[in-house]
Amino acid sequence: MVEHLIRLTGDEEGVWGRVRAGEVLLSAGGRVSTVHGGTPYAPGATAYLYRDLPHEVRVPGEVRILLRDDQTGLLAVDKPPFLATMPRGAHVVQTVVVRLRRELDLPELAPVHRLDRLTSGVLLLSMRAEVRSTYQRMVQAGGLGKTYEALAPVRDDLELPCTVADRLVKRRGSLQTVVEDGPVNAVTRVELVGRTQLGGGPGGSELGRVGLGRYRLTPTTGQTHQLRVHLAGLGVPIHGDPLYPRVREVAPDDFSTPLQLLAQEVSFTDPVSGAPRRIRSARRLPVEGAGEKLSR
Repeated sequence: MVEHLIRLTGDEEGVWGRVRAGEVLLSAGGRVSTVHGGTPYAPGATAYLYRDLPHEVRVPGEVRILLRDDQTGLLAVDKPPFLATMPRGAHVVQTVVVRLRRELDLPELAPVHRLDRLTSGVLLLSMRAEVRSTYQRMVQAGGLGKTYEALAPVRDDLELPCTVADRLVKRRGSLQTVVEDGPVNAVTRVELVGRTQLGGGPGGSELGRVGLGRYRLTPTTGQTHQLRVHLAGLGVPIHGDPLYPRVREVAPDDFSTPLQLLAQEVSFTDPVSGAPRRIRSARRLPVEGAGEKLSR
């Protein structure tokens, strides 16, 4: 297998470096394994080599384990803000999946669902390939109950609680998800459950203390940026959001103003064990920033 990859890439040193680091994975027959020097070539199999990103910025914060069930293969973690769920675009090593595959020696680890890179909180993953689709089908069928909390401005003229139901579309090449005419595909219940204040500094406002509402958000669908679009559409955009209602440029190494959106809890009936599950984040809003900028 190694010889085949070297012929394909022309990078003998790079391939061997990844193999020795345990970073080359082979998917064949429904199983994922780590490629070693003696791994035989497997026609029709899929090999995964993560490319090098010399300028990938280190993301602060730990991925905390909330639940690990080796019998069902389920892993639940508490994701920090700014860390992508899985490799995509400029984010490869600095993702939940790659970090935990390395730290926990779980080559088959894959997400059951996704959280936006800027969102923090509960994320479910599967540790074994043979049960991954069972959990993913549960999510696709609407069996995963999700509760979020957000900090955003308060509008006295906004009648709450309310339910936002519309059609959201995210087109390739566009940073924003937009509302369009057509059948409803995004539904969120919005409740104002309290008020709080943020001070200046990390996670707060550079303009001094600011009063914000504490919102409970209960989506029954999972469109890209759904909660961010829905609150912005109500005139109360989530604090720290660089995309809604307007795109704001943020440097890749600027972690000073995290999005104040937390995946607070998930609940479901485990499709493998049949047991009821309720998993809560240990994080709390406001999410704190990590200073002005971090070195690369």
